[in-house]
Amino acid sequence: MISVVGSSNIDIVLKVDHFTKPGETQKALEMNVFPGGKGANQAVTVAKIGRKGCHFVTCVGNDGYSDLIIKNFEKLGITGYIRVDTPTGRAFIEVDKTGQNRIIIFPGANAELKRELIDWKTLSESDILLLQNEIPFETTLECAKKFGGIVIFDPAPAQGINGEIFQYVDYLTPNEKEIEALSKEFFGEFLSIEKAAENFLKLGVRNVIVKLGDKGALLVNKNGEKHFPAFKVKAVDTTAAGDVFNGAFAVVLSEGKPPEEAVIFGMAAAAISVTKVGAQSSIPAREEVEAFLKNL
Repeated sequence: MISVVGSSNIDIVLKVDHFTKPGETQKALEMNVFPGGKGANQAVTVAKIGRKGCHFVTCVGNDGYSDLIIKNFEKLGITGYIRVDTPTGRAFIEVDKTGQNRIIIFPGANAELKRELIDWKTLSESDILLLQNEIPFETTLECAKKFGGIVIFDPAPAQGINGEIFQYVDYLTPNEKEIEALSKEFFGEFLSIEKAAENFLKLGVRNVIVKLGDKGALLVNKNGEKHFPAFKVKAVDTTAAGDVFNGAFAVVLSEGKPPEEAVIFGMAAAAISVTKVGAQSSIPAREEVEAFLKNL
């Protein structure tokens, strides 16, 4: 089984001509409301790709949006969510005409996910644990420390991270901007993605996978470096692509496949997701990813 501990949000997605500049007002071309949150996106990906549900420890709020989130979880066999008496988390997302995005997070109920709420017994029954950084970090750290299986940590947003966590991480999965920010914070400089990844191995991380968007992905571990070229697709919205990668990667890894094969499958799932609008609404089914890879 795969477990996820992390955030649930409602995404307010505004499609715009260009990213709004300081002092500028522009009209949105389109507005949509979707279930989101890095944790929820990964949990939904696991449930859709793995087809076995998912144990997802998350906090949802006391407003009408929580019903939308829970209904989606129940449909996919996702269990473990906790209702708290505070508003559901929000993500306000600008998506420009090239499909790139900018995101502002309001934590809401996610800030209530304290260590005391974790069902450690159920969590220990999983083989793989997916973590991100949109809930209180002390909870994320405690989960990484106590979990006995494979830990996949997506350090996003790349802020407020205690370096102690790296010794418990089997797969660290930042994007380009995140590994640069983390490298400057923990090593005082950023020379290259490859050098930064090697430095994180020295802190105890077993594998580093850097998500490079339209440039593919880089896997770095004790065996060396391997670059995976990107799949060519027309992106309309890159929101949640990294989460889709992580969830799909975890599913294939849980099936006993080598990490290289899991990376390729994760990249394919992410590539399909960027051709659609929204976070969870863009997550492909297993059959769709398999057909995509077969037709290359």
